[in-house]
Amino acid sequence: MLAEPDNEQGKNSILDLLARARAGDEKALGRILSTQRSYLKVLARVEVGRHLQAKLDVSDIIQEVFLEAHKSFPDFKGTVEPQFTQWIRSILSHTIANTVRRYFGTQARDPRLEQQVAAGLDHSAISLGGMLVDPGTSPSQQVVRVEQTRLVSEALARLPEDYQTVLILRHLEGLTFPKIAERMEKTVNSVEKLWLRGLSRLKKEFAKTDANSEGK
Repeated sequence: MLAEPDNEQGKNSILDLLARARAGDEKALGRILSTQRSYLKVLARVEVGRHLQAKLDVSDIIQEVFLEAHKSFPDFKGTVEPQFTQWIRSILSHTIANTVRRYFGTQARDPRLEQQVAAGLDHSAISLGGMLVDPGTSPSQQVVRVEQTRLVSEALARLPEDYQTVLILRHLEGLTFPKIAERMEKTVNSVEKLWLRGLSRLKKEFAKTDANSEGK
């Protein structure tokens, strides 16, 4: 993680960075945004794919989100990571909606589009956070879901592209293996094997990420 090493867990580092950012520390804000990059890129990749058939580089979208976050941060009233995550996701939602409008040459704002994008991002965030979580987790365990979602996205970003694609299509877009095989131009059998290998690799990468986070 990019947060400063200290004797607290990763979430407390975020709390410290948020406090410093609220006090006007631009570098602290930049460090917080850096911890959100992989998470936002996964969400943007899925949502852009839902609305646009053409492949776009979501890095440009994330850069636009970060610029808006720096400009709008004085309006952020939260103090903890879940509030910041919800806030930055709302900026991502508006940015993606604007990207879709620009792509289709539409100038007027469409509330229905923004609602669809926001709902899609919420669904993807829940699916991403639950990718490696036992459905029977207790409410107390689910308190850490926001941080875990971010850690899962960091682990996912380190996987080979084919692994990322099959996991995203399966878990975030909810496609069947035959549909995934069609999308990836592979056989169903090869896609199923790819998914199993990808999920196994994701668990290993997540364990490393989680261990590093606890060491901060």
